[in-house]
Amino acid sequence: MVTSRSTAAARPEGSVLRRRGPVLERAILEATLEQLGSVGWNGLTMEGVALGAQTGKAAVYRRWPSKEDLVADALRAGLPTLDEAPDRGSVREDLYALCLRVRDVMFSKPGSALRAVLHECDADSAERFHELIVKGVTEPSNRLFRDVLIRGIDRGEVRADAVDGLVLDVIPALMMYRSKVCKSEWTDREIADVIDRVMVPLIRAGRG
Repeated sequence: MVTSRSTAAARPEGSVLRRRGPVLERAILEATLEQLGSVGWNGLTMEGVALGAQTGKAAVYRRWPSKEDLVADALRAGLPTLDEAPDRGSVREDLYALCLRVRDVMFSKPGSALRAVLHECDADSAERFHELIVKGVTEPSNRLFRDVLIRGIDRGEVRADAVDGLVLDVIPALMMYRSKVCKSEWTDREIADVIDRVMVPLIRAGRG
């Protein structure tokens, strides 16, 4: 009697898995995020995605005619939903908790993929992702930071004119810049420093 081996062990390297429909599509989108995180936008190819998803190249092109279409769907499916702003009792603690959440998103698989797109693709390709980034990232994060500051105004911790576009951009812009240019991994201590040394002095009530 011959002992059966597992399917994974018996499958030759590079062979194609027979999957269809949503299961195959999820595998392709996951492979796209993996490729973006490891080789970046410039290194990503449809062939590499097919190999990562253990499917044929034709299966990828049949669903997504271009690299831009594929990446847009992968980001749309993978980016987490930013829900309600934290409420820890003070604007300092709320900002700190929110920044921890933003950091976790930035360094997640979808977040790393998005950063590869933002930093590497050319202007024409970037235009393809503009609405996705605004609707999926910029507007939700701005809403949460705005909610935190408005709550701080209600508590008397934040000056009434602190809620504007420039102030709302400070933390996301600083986090993006330092992660890309300075290779910062944004430890808890670094986040606390940004809150205590930059944001709280900028927004506090009574600032003259």
